[in-house]
Amino acid sequence: MKDGSGEGDAHGRALTRRGALALGAGGAGALLAGVTGLLAARSGDDAAPRPRETRAAGRFDAGDAETVLGNRARAVRSGDRTAFLATVGSAPAAFQDAQSRLYANLRRLPLAGWREQVVTTQAVDGEDGVTVVRVKVRYKLRGFDRGDVVRTQYLALAQRSGAWTIVGDGSSHGFHDDAEIWDGGPLSVVKGHASLVIGDAPGLGEIARRLDEAVPVVSDVVGAGWARRAVALVPADAGLASTLAGSGTGPGLGEIAAVATAVPSAGPARGADRVVISPGTFGRLNEIGRDVVLAHELTHVATGAAHDRTTPEWLIEGFADYVGYRGSAIGVRAAAGELRREVAAGRVPSALPAASAFAGGSPRLSQSYQEAWLACRMIADRYGEATLVRLYRTAGRVPEAAALRDVLRLTRDGFTAQWRDYVKRELR
Repeated sequence: MKDGSGEGDAHGRALTRRGALALGAGGAGALLAGVTGLLAARSGDDAAPRPRETRAAGRFDAGDAETVLGNRARAVRSGDRTAFLATVGSAPAAFQDAQSRLYANLRRLPLAGWREQVVTTQAVDGEDGVTVVRVKVRYKLRGFDRGDVVRTQYLALAQRSGAWTIVGDGSSHGFHDDAEIWDGGPLSVVKGHASLVIGDAPGLGEIARRLDEAVPVVSDVVGAGWARRAVALVPADAGLASTLAGSGTGPGLGEIAAVATAVPSAGPARGADRVVISPGTFGRLNEIGRDVVLAHELTHVATGAAHDRTTPEWLIEGFADYVGYRGSAIGVRAAAGELRREVAAGRVPSALPAASAFAGGSPRLSQSYQEAWLACRMIADRYGEATLVRLYRTAGRVPEAAALRDVLRLTRDGFTAQWRDYVKRELR
């Protein structure tokens, strides 16, 4: 996809994935983890909201904004708060306050770059003399983002004393910015050995420590051929957390411990990975549960799950749970408690869970994750962990039936029969 700057934005897959983590033995209950790709519509040209009124831009040209936007970028780089706020000096007080918080949050981040660029004019309000423009914001987190992350925002500009200046955002004309972690309260940043944790919620240091510990756990299974680092976002506001997690997450993020997601990047590179953590739900997990959830999410990051358009859902989520539970003290019957009760009542699953079974609101969400996990666990038990990894990688290139045939020498029906027998033996 191309925009007015002549650069393409790489977007993650628009999907929803959740794993129901049944930690019965640890007393944490059924808590959810997942992976999602942000919808391209959030920052793509094709889905920009329709303006209240669009007319010819008149005397305004994108070049008119270059000076004010350039001043903002220089102020962020140099730490000149006065210069940054001067670019909104004619705006209402509430917008100036919001921009002051934005500046403070940007200065707390390890930015390798931050700049704004006008893409197009969205609306012209002749009565107020205001022009609303769509702006591409590009930034990069030093040491973690391989390329620039791209987000969309809308700014309202007007001439004051002969110069164009920022007088607000686009919300009054029906335009809304992409969400970012800096939209919340005062940020704290904790940098671990392999992690960068950003948010305004408490407990960032603990999350950084656990992420650091999870990196070798994941690498021990998937290998070292990934970045072996992660960025986690931990907003205190539940609404911001849900928005950052992406459009397809179904129930509110308050029901989910963590979600792996991809945000758009400039150029042909795939989007940058983020782990969004819901601090309230994550805080209710016990020690083992927190480690399992973070290893699960890092597995999605390591395997590029938010960008994956080929691998079946049961293998993506089952594999992540396999890595998460591997080496933990949680027994099979405890981890698959909901499924175990069904099997004990004579209701053995007849087929591997379909993609729709992992959608938010699915009536057997927990059981679907448990079924997927046991399928991957069976492969590791019978064929070896290396074979499970090979199946995962093969399924990312070829259809599921071909992957099962090439790696396990089984038809899908044959694999399903083996899995059903394994489920009955492990849970009865």
